[in-house]
Amino acid sequence: MTDAHHDHECCSAKAPSAATSAIDPVCGMTVNPATTTHHAEHGGHAYHFCSAGCRAKFVAKPDAYLGDKPAAEPMVTGGEIWTCPMHPQIRQEGPGTCPICGMALEPEAPSLDDRPNPELVDFTRRTWVAGALSVPLLAISMLAEMLGVDFLPPAVSPWVQLALTAPIVLWAGWPFFERGWTSIRTWHLNMFTLVSIGVGAAFAYSVVATLAPGLFPASFRMHSVVPVYYEAAGVVVTLVLLGQVLELRARAATGRAIRALMNLAPKTARRLGADGAEQEVPLADIAAGDRLRVRPGEAVPVDGIVLEGRSAVDESMLTGEPAPVLKEAQAQVTGGTVNGTGSLLMEARAVGSDTVLARIVRMVAEAQRSRAPIQAVADRISGWFVPLVVAIAVATFIVWNLAGPEPRFGHALLNAIAVLIIACPCALGLATSMSIMVGTGRGAHAGVLVKNAEALQALEQVDTLVIDKTGTLTEGRPKLVATEPLDGRDANAMLALVAALEAQSEHPLAQAIVAGARDAGLAVEPVVDFQSQTGLGVTGRVGGHEVVVGNAAQMRRVGIDPAPIETSADQRRAEGAGIMLVAVDGKLAGLLAVADPIKESARDAIAALHAEGLRIVMLTGDSQATADAVARQIGGIDEVRADLRPEDKARIVGELKASGARVAMAGDGVNDAPALAAADVGVAMGTGTDVAIESAGMTLTKGDLAAMVRARRLARATMRNIRQNLFFSFVFNGVGVPIAAGVLYPVAGILLSPMFAGAAMALSSFTVVLNALRLNRVKL
Repeated sequence: MTDAHHDHECCSAKAPSAATSAIDPVCGMTVNPATTTHHAEHGGHAYHFCSAGCRAKFVAKPDAYLGDKPAAEPMVTGGEIWTCPMHPQIRQEGPGTCPICGMALEPEAPSLDDRPNPELVDFTRRTWVAGALSVPLLAISMLAEMLGVDFLPPAVSPWVQLALTAPIVLWAGWPFFERGWTSIRTWHLNMFTLVSIGVGAAFAYSVVATLAPGLFPASFRMHSVVPVYYEAAGVVVTLVLLGQVLELRARAATGRAIRALMNLAPKTARRLGADGAEQEVPLADIAAGDRLRVRPGEAVPVDGIVLEGRSAVDESMLTGEPAPVLKEAQAQVTGGTVNGTGSLLMEARAVGSDTVLARIVRMVAEAQRSRAPIQAVADRISGWFVPLVVAIAVATFIVWNLAGPEPRFGHALLNAIAVLIIACPCALGLATSMSIMVGTGRGAHAGVLVKNAEALQALEQVDTLVIDKTGTLTEGRPKLVATEPLDGRDANAMLALVAALEAQSEHPLAQAIVAGARDAGLAVEPVVDFQSQTGLGVTGRVGGHEVVVGNAAQMRRVGIDPAPIETSADQRRAEGAGIMLVAVDGKLAGLLAVADPIKESARDAIAALHAEGLRIVMLTGDSQATADAVARQIGGIDEVRADLRPEDKARIVGELKASGARVAMAGDGVNDAPALAAADVGVAMGTGTDVAIESAGMTLTKGDLAAMVRARRLARATMRNIRQNLFFSFVFNGVGVPIAAGVLYPVAGILLSPMFAGAAMALSSFTVVLNALRLNRVKL
């Protein structure tokens, strides 16, 4: 990041209050006097600055920045925060222009308002007026010269051209001069510096030549007339305006990704009153705890839980997966997903800004304003590029004025202007920001939420993926996977007895058995004399039977030999299952196996990640035997580390990084948060804990590794798009500037008119924007 960008990183962080904000007199940005370290006194007043650079400029020439301004006082404001789309560190209350690049600021908070950007409306109007005046201007000047016909008498033509050009330059192009002056005053040179200098020079010279031709020596005259170059000034302004309009229209398309997400939530919801009557109310009136009816085909209004009904819900907006998900009582539903053919009664649990959809919108908006580290390349180049272009333009003017063909001054002026116009670095500035904006919006629709652009670049570069087991490779919820009775006993009868006992326990394995019995439609009878033996198991009487459930030590404690079933139990343990032995009325009855099932997508996802060139390392707090069993079932795990504590996971990530690996960490629990933060990029499962999501640079909304494959492909596509844009921008300027300077004239007689330079500059910016928009169609 250049010094120019560091200069403004302190500017206007939040909505300032009357006691905590002031205006930097150099750059005009809002600063907090309490937090900035840059202060100066002048004329008995204290002034506050966003950076040491601004303070140094003020101390050197305070009157240049004060003039007739009153003393610096806190600013009282209360509007929304606006920011620059290319330099998100620039933030202020209310609209304005960026002091770094001159671009109009945009509202920071996402909005459903789809009205055009005010700058787009204004520039469109200016473009139409400038275009209407440029057509006759070109006819009178260039077309007449090409055809060898004088449409107007030579003495009259300059005055008519002045009348046509003055509104173009002084009204339609006035924003360029304002921004150009600001860039020079604050020394943040940008495209508007070059446009204002080039257009201003052509227009000023032509006005003097029209009003006072006698000031020019005979060597300046052609056919006894001092030539004017109004068409260069007028048409360049028109073309730059057109380029700005095309760019603003294309940028508006990136904002539609956020509005499309926001529009997924319905505007109203059907709330059930205490009497059961349904009433359609605005979504803003819904509160947590309200009961809502979701009819077939309607969007779920807010996050909540199903109370009654059964239906398949399309969650593709959340997960990127097209297959609908079955929802019934106690299932969670997410606002913005679409109900299928059934009717659901739900209870609202999260509303307003607390919903998953609202959090997604905020994350996408923040990511679109973030900057990838690769942007630093463009920033460093921009820091010296504009002064270099001005120097080249001056050298071009001098060389052509000394050694060029007649009229030397005319050639020198036009070629210098062409250099300034074609070198406008707008395409360079847009190269990364546009790709990031489009890429993060595309990711949101594919179930990949990017917290910042740095995470995208880091994920593209990683070669090692560290994954947690529970909740990442497995469901994270133990399930009953096997019921093995002995001696011809009925499996369901044995399960019903065990479930009756385990219903008294809060242990996760016990709850898995109870859920398994419920799924099988088994009735759970009352328990008498229930007792729990810590570390062993439980006992009790169910339906007249003495039931004992536990491990082998529990069986031996009550005098039962577990040997007849130990072989089967060991086999189940090798597969990663937890085993509970069962005895009924003093005899060994069988076993129950409970395991955390592997996610359906895990095997294919691991294979696809391997194909992406990643080494897979699994970290888990479970036993080595369980971890090895899961790794064998999935296949493709390169390394397994088990029996780990949370700090161990972070330590291993650090060791991998120290060995030279670029590490991505995927996890979902509180215990994964340190490792997620330690990795080059952390990827949180959207079904995981808040602390894991906050520690990660990316979130996979569905919570499975299939989305990790999409995230990797998105990162690679976005970074490839950025490199394409940067390459095009560098090549364009590297080739365009010498041609505009006239290097081809001695060998091919080719000169580049400022008008064509302006058209090429506008086309370069538009090409960069169009290339970035291709990310909307990338296959993930």
